[in-house]
Amino acid sequence: MFGVFDKMYRKSENQVHSIDFMRRIWYILMLITIYRKHVNKGDDSVLKTLLSQIKEYKKDTILTPIFTALEVFMEVLIPFIIASLIDKGIEAGSMQNVLFYGGLMLVMAMFSLLFGILAGKYAASASSGFAYNLRNSMYENIQTFSFSNIDKFSTAGLITRMTTDVTNVQNAFQMIIRIAVRAPLMLVCSVIMCCVISVELSSVFLVAVVFLGVSLAFITVKTYRIFDEVFRKYDDVNASVQENITGIRVVKSFVREEYENTKFKKAAENLYKMFVKAESLLILNNPVMMLAVYGCMLALSWFGAQFIVAGELTTGNLTSLFTYVMSVLMSLMMLSMIFVMTTMSMASGKRIAEILNEKADIVNPAEPVMEVRDGSIVFDHVHFGYHQGAGKYVLHDLDFSIQSGETIGIIGGTGSGKSSLVSLISRLYDVSEGTVFVGGRDVREYDLDVLRNEVAVVLQKNVLFSGTVLENLRWGNETATEEQCREACRLACADEFIERMPDGYNTRVEQGGTNFSGGQKQRLCIARALLKNPKVLILDDSTSAVDTATDSRIRKALADTIPGTTKIIIAQRIASVEHADRILVLEHGRISGFDTHEALLETNAVYQEIYEIQTKGGGDFDEPDVQHTASQTPTEGGQH
Repeated sequence: MFGVFDKMYRKSENQVHSIDFMRRIWYILMLITIYRKHVNKGDDSVLKTLLSQIKEYKKDTILTPIFTALEVFMEVLIPFIIASLIDKGIEAGSMQNVLFYGGLMLVMAMFSLLFGILAGKYAASASSGFAYNLRNSMYENIQTFSFSNIDKFSTAGLITRMTTDVTNVQNAFQMIIRIAVRAPLMLVCSVIMCCVISVELSSVFLVAVVFLGVSLAFITVKTYRIFDEVFRKYDDVNASVQENITGIRVVKSFVREEYENTKFKKAAENLYKMFVKAESLLILNNPVMMLAVYGCMLALSWFGAQFIVAGELTTGNLTSLFTYVMSVLMSLMMLSMIFVMTTMSMASGKRIAEILNEKADIVNPAEPVMEVRDGSIVFDHVHFGYHQGAGKYVLHDLDFSIQSGETIGIIGGTGSGKSSLVSLISRLYDVSEGTVFVGGRDVREYDLDVLRNEVAVVLQKNVLFSGTVLENLRWGNETATEEQCREACRLACADEFIERMPDGYNTRVEQGGTNFSGGQKQRLCIARALLKNPKVLILDDSTSAVDTATDSRIRKALADTIPGTTKIIIAQRIASVEHADRILVLEHGRISGFDTHEALLETNAVYQEIYEIQTKGGGDFDEPDVQHTASQTPTEGGQH
């Protein structure tokens, strides 16, 4: 072994210059790979964001390339020992040299195997841990998102990023810390050993490496943007599957299977076309690589034979050169795989970084208020729009106050801003202008957990999670006893159907609550909110799926049992809010009236119209009277 390095250092000055030139060429190729011109300037921050998730797996990440390098060094020296075995052992007829060099090869092979096993072990640990940290960090960050943050990403897009995209990045990371170290190191070491044997023949490799590097860089540039679009198409496919499975009952009831099949087929076909386009370009790297490799072998065979005839090269050295050619072949094949994988993973990495770098719009103040005094609510000239800075509001100059313990009804047509209004109370969104006060303090002054624990919201879309009925109820209070859960269900009129079930409160809830009706889910969600014992209870159209008798019993139970809690009831039916202390009437995001049921019937035209339609069967109140509509000044509709 020491003779090898001694021979390297004793080469002529021309050889040294040749090795130095090759090293510079390799550095240039690496820079082209890492800092390709087509990569956006922001990709440096993407790389920094992704690498920050290695965390506790830094040790494994560092050990992998170290053991890989040791494995390569052992493998690179073996062909050189083979040359000595042939020249000094077999051709010289020395059995002692045959045994010596044969034993040395065996030791090197065993060390190479050991280093390879260790490199594989640490690479698997580092890449799997890296993927775990990525998914965990993405999920934790998503949990901090406000509604406005969540609005930026589709559900299907988030799922794709946490599954397909992370898997792509994980595979690429494992290749980078192992194969991306092994392949270029093997390539460089093989070329260096060739230079030790013959500088003149080694120039063949220089030409091949430069040709291959430029070709692969060109292919990568062309395919990067295609793969970026491919993963957006994945979102469309996932969205189609998710929507179809979630609404499968509606699909079947309307006999729309063929339509859904056509829609999915179109999304899948778009993905297919994009992949074909990308793979058609990537497949070019194989013929380019084979052209370079076999060109090297032909040139080496031609010139090597002449060198042997001239006595400038031994048979053992030529054998070693061919072995190194095969090593270069394998290295180039691995490099081409790395190019394919990194090209795909760059688009995935960018999408992952978007989630990791997304900052929550709503955060706790520096010194948050940790107690909500009471359930009083004040809207002080509040304007709100979903897109901050766009100047398009869905709520306009809302100015009213609610006393603690009052029951307030909110009514208005679809798109009038009812749900948007109550979302501001628990700070699911922040106001664009003005201030919302709860318990006498600006909601932006509270600790978010404290505020949301005191403001219980039963949203329009009732969501139950996999588990038992009791486990779902305890989302409202983790420490609630079974008796407390039963009492909450009694108030929400949910006990009557739960107790009829064979397993009662231990009944299993299927994913999405598909084994419960809409009205049953609504009542379970109300019970879950009551377990929080909140100072403000918001029911966002959450009794729309129950009959009027049950609706009436729920309202009476709430009024009798939690009189000190401020109750805000959004409803489509006047019957659900007419007994409220006051009723807020919204029209196009503006307050049309705010008074008792009786007073509104006398003074408010919008409320009168709704009442007439519902009591006399004139139709839906979202279809206003033509004469009334004509008399109103057109205003911009809000988002419900």
